[in-house]
Amino acid sequence: MVNQVEIGVIGGSGFYSLLDDAEEHELTTPYGPPSDVITVGTIGSRRVAFIPRHGRDHRFPPHRIPYRANMWALRSLGVRQIIAPSAVGSLRAEYGPGVLVIPDQLVDRTSGRVQTYYDAGGAVHVPFADPYCPTGRAVAAATASAAGWDTVDEGTLVVIEGPRFSTRAESRWFSDNGWTIVGMTGHPEAVLARELALCYTSLSLVTDHDAGVEAGEGVTQEEVFAFFAANINRMRSLVAEVVEALPSTRSCPCVHALDGIKLPFPLP
Repeated sequence: MVNQVEIGVIGGSGFYSLLDDAEEHELTTPYGPPSDVITVGTIGSRRVAFIPRHGRDHRFPPHRIPYRANMWALRSLGVRQIIAPSAVGSLRAEYGPGVLVIPDQLVDRTSGRVQTYYDAGGAVHVPFADPYCPTGRAVAAATASAAGWDTVDEGTLVVIEGPRFSTRAESRWFSDNGWTIVGMTGHPEAVLARELALCYTSLSLVTDHDAGVEAGEGVTQEEVFAFFAANINRMRSLVAEVVEALPSTRSCPCVHALDGIKLPFPLP
């Protein structure tokens, strides 16, 4: 294990690097190789591991990302808290491009993705009523607001299978259900983090209005990538500030997610 690595950052579309003068680690896991080499470096006094979820060349579409390998590799390095920036579409007319949503709930609309480590060796039921780390969310919201971001500190992220965007009818349905933002990668990342007793916090940057929102005209990949690219330096700065603000000792419920559960294999 790399000494004192405790925080992991998973970069989304357009977020392919974070750390300067970092060490590269090629890891293997029981679930195959992760999306890319993991870089380990320092932000302030904190040792951080970074992985681009799509790969540095964006070779993995959302439904083909090796989610289990990514999360397992991070934990094997010592990571216990994860910050996950991503690009999302807004389901609310009042939340336009540039708004940062830190969701507190998740709805899974994916299909066919392997979403658990515990698919053999007996029944294991892990609590998931609140998918995100409350401490991580609070730190991220306070840090983003202090840095001048237009921040929404709660909301529901609905995760679709991709790689296509939503139809207008689907988008209106999501909005009518009261959900806030839509993305393609937040699940199964969050549940896999919980199954490994990791803290997981999503930093969801709105890049567009989804197709069914009144202000929306549909969205293209080019538009999403261009907006995120225009904000990448600001997002990197925010991630660094959040990393430094996270507590060094965890006292949140995530630590106890697996208490009393007999696991079918030892965790890394």
